[in-house]
Amino acid sequence: MPEARPPFPPFTHETALQKVQAAEDAWNSRDPERVALAYTPDSAWRNRDAFVNGREEIVAFLTRKWERELDYALRKSLWSFDGNRIAVRFQYEWHDADGQWWRSYGNELWEFDEDGLMRRREASINDVAITAAERRIHGPRPADESGVDFPLR
Repeated sequence: MPEARPPFPPFTHETALQKVQAAEDAWNSRDPERVALAYTPDSAWRNRDAFVNGREEIVAFLTRKWERELDYALRKSLWSFDGNRIAVRFQYEWHDADGQWWRSYGNELWEFDEDGLMRRREASINDVAITAAERRIHGPRPADESGVDFPLR
């Protein structure tokens, strides 16, 4: 029996928003095994300059990522959707081992299979050094901020 991860395509505005929030929640868990379950077993990624294929590589990639990107906290926002595809923009903040804070800005293109699992993810990301005082993302999104967009800078 195939795995299933609702909501399923084709997406409506409401179900696309649900998919984006579910992804944000999973990534904020910083649990590579949990995150990987949202992807097909043969999922293909481009993340910056890295190419990742399949859940095993996803888990290894995310494990390395969260060992380097400390106190990672993410916000995602729906940009567009059509059929089985969703485009998001996101920002996340983290600090490195030296204590330097960063805000990472990016866009992702997602493609889902009929069971609601992501089979393709393409992410373009840029990092900007910030001070601790400039931080605005402090952990997972509180319920009262659900659906609230974030500023560009």
